[in-house]
Order: sequence, then C-alpha cells, then structure tokens
Amino acid sequence: MKRHRETWRDKALARSYDYVIVGAGSSGCAVARRLVDGTDATVLLLEAGGSDAGVESISNPPRWAENLGSPYDWACRYEPGPHVENRSIPLALGKVLGGSGSINGMVWTRGNLADYDAWAVAGNAGWDFHSVLPLFMQSEDWEDGASAFRGAGGPIHVERARNLHPAAAALIDAGKSYGMPYLDDMNVPEPEGVGPVNENVRDATRCSPSRAYLWPVRGNQNLTVLTEALAVKLTLSGARCTGLDFLLDGQLHSARASREVILCAGAIHTPRLLLLSGIGPQDDLEQLGIDTVIDLPGVGRNLQDHPMIGLCFEAKRPFPPDNNFGGSAFFWKSRSELGVPDLMFVPSRVALVSAEIAAQYPIPPNGFSILPCLVRPQSRGYLRMKTAKHDGPLEIQPNFLAEQADVDALVAGVELGLDIASQPAFRDLIKR
Repeated sequence: MKRHRETWRDKALARSYDYVIVGAGSSGCAVARRLVDGTDATVLLLEAGGSDAGVESISNPPRWAENLGSPYDWACRYEPGPHVENRSIPLALGKVLGGSGSINGMVWTRGNLADYDAWAVAGNAGWDFHSVLPLFMQSEDWEDGASAFRGAGGPIHVERARNLHPAAAALIDAGKSYGMPYLDDMNVPEPEGVGPVNENVRDATRCSPSRAYLWPVRGNQNLTVLTEALAVKLTLSGARCTGLDFLLDGQLHSARASREVILCAGAIHTPRLLLLSGIGPQDDLEQLGIDTVIDLPGVGRNLQDHPMIGLCFEAKRPFPPDNNFGGSAFFWKSRSELGVPDLMFVPSRVALVSAEIAAQYPIPPNGFSILPCLVRPQSRGYLRMKTAKHDGPLEIQPNFLAEQADVDALVAGVELGLDIASQPAFRDLIKR
C-alpha cells in the first residue's frame, strides 16, 4: 500500500499556543474544531501518523479492512494470556488523521442509555445520557433529519447501511423470526433488537473525523495541524502541564500551552505518554528508571475491550460484491434476567478466523461469519511500558475471559449464534 506524503505543514511552528492537543483521532478532531469554531484561541493539533488525503482504503467503505495492519495502523498486539490459549490477539489502532475513525468499519453506535447513567452514578457529573445526548445530536447529520434523539446538520453524516450482502440481510430476517424486535434505527436510547446498522458514510464515502471536522477549517489561521509528529514527554510545572516535547522529522521540538494540553491519544497512547512523563504508578516508573512526578496508580490500569468470537459458515454460492463487510447487527442479552443487553452480533461477508485456526483448517472461499461480541465485559486488564524508550515495546494485557461471567456470556452468544443460523433465512444460504 502506497503511503501518501501530504503533511499539512503549511504554517510556521510557533513556540506557544493557547491549546495543544495530542492525537487527531475521533476526539482530537472534534475538540480542535470546537475550539476553532467557538473561541479565538490558537490551537496546535499533533498527529503521530500521516495524512488521510488520497488514501483509497480509507475513503472507500468496502476497502476498510485493508487498513488493518497497514501503515495507517499502529498494529499493536495484545500480550498472550492463559484464558485465550496464550494467543497474541491483534489490536488495531488508527495511525493517521482521523485515528481509528479513519480505518474502522464505520458503524455509528452510541451504546445504551444505562452506560452513561452508570458513569454519572459513579461520580462523573455531566456524563449521564441526557447530558451527553445534545452533544451526540450536535455531532451528526442523520439521514432522516432531527428528532428527539437524532441530530441534523452536524459534521458527521449518518445513514442506514444500504445494499446489504446476503448474510447481513439474513441476519435481520433470522433475528425477527427468532422473536427479536426490528429496530429501524439502532441508535434508540435502549437498543435491544435487530436491524441495519448506522454508518458514518456520505455519498458512498467514509465521513471520517478528519474529513468532517478538520478539512473544512484547514485554512483557519488559529489552527495548526502537524502530521507525523510524535509527542514524547509532557512539560510539567509542579502538578500543572504547561506544554510538551514532540519529534518531527527526527528532531525534538517543544510547544508551550498557555491554557491547556489536551490528551486525545486513545486508550493506549495517552497512558503511555503519561508514563513517559513520570505520571503513573511509582513502582512501575521506578523499575523503568523514570522519575516519578505524580504517583497516580490508575494510569495504565482498568483496560477494557470487547472480545469477539467468529462463528464461521460456508455459503452455498459466492456472495456478490457489497458496500461493507457488515451492514446489520443485533443487541441481545446472554441471560433474560439482565437489565440491558450484553451481546452485540454482527455479520461478515468473509470468514474471520485467527491465524491459529487458519493454520489448522482450510477456510472455504465462500465463507462468512456471524460474530458475537461481548459489549459489557467484566474482565479488566492493564498497560505497562517494557522500557523507558518513547518507542519501546508495550505490555498490553486485556485479560480477556479472566472473569467467568465473560466466558458464560460468550458461550451463550455462541449458542445464540447457532440458533440464529438455523432460522429459515439462513437455510438457503448455509452449506455447512
């Protein structure tokens, strides 16, 4: 894959800005745009990856899977763990303008009202569903227009998946015959049922965070965006962050922030930058020879991710080309007594298997998958640096399936997936 060398370096680098933002992913792009639109502040946005300009695998929705493991992916891997047969599971993270929002499958899903309300109950004021709902609505341009729960005129165009491939269409019909409610809009406050997914796509092109938020204001004099600029250390004055150091073309530069440094580098690279700067668990920092500035035990802890299992089937005939790998989904409970769904199922028009399975079994070219995903995992992991180098290896341990509740939920998910595959809609589709 040829990498585009558009660098966005069309402004001279100043020594100080009002705000310095690390990471031009989904959150960094939105924060930068809100500051540019709502204030007269100067903003420096640093992105470790390159530009997304002219990258067909990013802009063209059916080709999104080509980005995984490409130069636009950090291509991290999880540490092997005893609960997953010591497999090293890949962890895709966008390393490009737009971050993971430029390389993912474009499924636009808010989750359940209960998730946000639980954050508020835990002490995070302002994170309850009805407080964040206006921001969701502000961000989107829903194809059906504004409603009590959907927004119109926002930067991200959102529409239902179209031209579903046979497995995606069958998943909807099978879910309905199984007894699931049909959801014409999967982003209702409490989704439980089956339907076409929402996608951030406009005119058959990915509507990424960078395209929606950054590109329209590229010429704004108050916004400076630097690609291929890696933040390596925060500048601290006591307990206050006043700037940072970053690498650009192999040279170390410094930038000062008169108001704030805002870390938007994601669940892996934000804690890494904090640890490099001496903010984190003192014992871990001492082992690396990093002076502890702030002993903050939670940095790198409480890592959560959603394990997914692939149920693979051979279709009776090849699938036609389509506009996405998925297209439909359903939310359901692994146990009826649960208050909210803990499983999300999506189809794939190809058989998604691990390297270990592919080495043991011939995967048919007409394969496809139904994928149960655990969306409320109980298992918790951690991140540690193995060396004090800014580009050194990381130990990223998700502890997938460490909690029996997660095992039980995914076992129920496998059984449910087989029940769905036995519904009439799949009978004419599945060979074995």
